[in-house]
Amino acid sequence: MKKLFTNYKATFEGLSKEVWWLSLITLINRAGTMVIPFLSLYLTQSLGFTFSDVGLIMVFFGLGSVAGSKLGGYLADKIGYYKVMAVSLFLTGVLFVLLQFITTLNAFCAAIFILMMVADTFRPAMFVALSSYSKPENKTRSVTLIRLAINLGFSAGPAIGGLIITTMGYQGLFWVDGITCILATVLLIKVLNPKKARVLDEVKVENPVSVYSDKPYWIFLVAMALFGIVFLQYFSTIPLYYKEAHHLSELEIGLLLGANGIIIVFLEMPLVKWLEDSKQTKVSLMLIGGVLVTMSFIVLNMTSWVGILIIGMFFMTIGEMIMFPFSNAYAMERAKKGNQGQYMSWYSISFSVAHVFGHFSGMHLIEKVGFDNTWYIVFGLSLLSGIFLLVLKNKPDSLKVKLT
Repeated sequence: MKKLFTNYKATFEGLSKEVWWLSLITLINRAGTMVIPFLSLYLTQSLGFTFSDVGLIMVFFGLGSVAGSKLGGYLADKIGYYKVMAVSLFLTGVLFVLLQFITTLNAFCAAIFILMMVADTFRPAMFVALSSYSKPENKTRSVTLIRLAINLGFSAGPAIGGLIITTMGYQGLFWVDGITCILATVLLIKVLNPKKARVLDEVKVENPVSVYSDKPYWIFLVAMALFGIVFLQYFSTIPLYYKEAHHLSELEIGLLLGANGIIIVFLEMPLVKWLEDSKQTKVSLMLIGGVLVTMSFIVLNMTSWVGILIIGMFFMTIGEMIMFPFSNAYAMERAKKGNQGQYMSWYSISFSVAHVFGHFSGMHLIEKVGFDNTWYIVFGLSLLSGIFLLVLKNKPDSLKVKLT
C-alpha cells in the first residue's frame, strides 16, 4: 500500500507552484458549479419549462460560451491572462447569484447568454496561464492536474448539490455557486499576481501562424465539437434519463455524477503518466478515449437493469480521462505556432459550439424519439468524430506535435 501511494505521489512531481495554485483556484470555482448538472431538472421541475424550452435555453448557454471563449482568447492576447481570469471569476459569481431571480423563458435565455459569455472568457485565459506556468515536458500532467481539480470539485459539487436541493431548495445552489466564484477570485489575486508568479514557458512568436490557415488544427476542432456534443449529454439529457427512465432521486443522481469525479481524482494522473510512457501519439489516445465514451451510451440500451448506469458511467469516465488531457495538450502544443490566446480560444469554442447544438438537439430528440433512439443517434455522432480523428492521425503534419 505504501509503494502504491509513493508511485501515485510521484506522478505529481515536478509541477510548478503556480500550477498547483491554479488548480486550487479551479477546485474552489468548480466545487460551486453544482448548478450546471441540475440545471435541466431545475428548469423543468421548478420553473415548469418543457424539454424544448430547456433545449432553447441551452442554445443560448452555448452561444454565450462561444462569445465568451472568443472574447477571452482575444483579451488574453491583448491585456494578459491574469486580468481576464480575475474579472471573469468575480463577475461570474455575481451573475450566478442573480440568475435565481429570473423566471421567464426569454429573460432566462438572455441571462444565461450573458452569464456564459462572462464565465467562459476564463477558459482560454486559463489555458494560456497554464502553458506559461508549466515546463514543456510537464504540459500534459499540468493539464491533468487542472482536470483533477475540476473533477474533485465536480465530485463534491453534485453530491452536495443534491443535499442542498433536499434541504434548501434549488435557490441554495445559486448562492453557493456565486460565493465560490468570488472566493476563487480572492485567491487568484493573492497567489497569482504577475509580479510574484514565475513564467516557465513564455512563448513569443515573431511571425505567428494564423489559426485559420492551420488545416490539421481545424480537423481536430471539428472532431472535438462532435465529441463535445456526445459528452455534454451527461450534463443535460443523462440526468433526465436517470430521473425519468430509472426514477433516481436528485441525491442519487448527484452521487452517481459525483462518482465520476472520485474515479478521476484517484486514477487519472497515474493513467495519463502510464499512457505518456506508452509513446502513443496524442491523436491515437484521443481515439481510444472516444471509443470508451461511445460505449457508455450503447450499454444503456442493452438492459433496463439500474446497475447498467454505473457501468455506463465507468466507461464514460475512463474515456474522458484519456480524451481531455491529451486533446488539451495537443491544442497547447499546436498553439506555440501562433498567438496562444487565439488558438486556445478556438479550442474552447469547439466545446461551446457543442453546447449550442448538443443540449438543444438532445432535449429535442428525447422528446420526439425517446431516450433509446437518442443514444443510437449519439453513437453515430461519436463515430463521425472518430473518423475526423483518423483523418488527423494520417496527416503527416499532425505528427509534428510530440507527446510530452
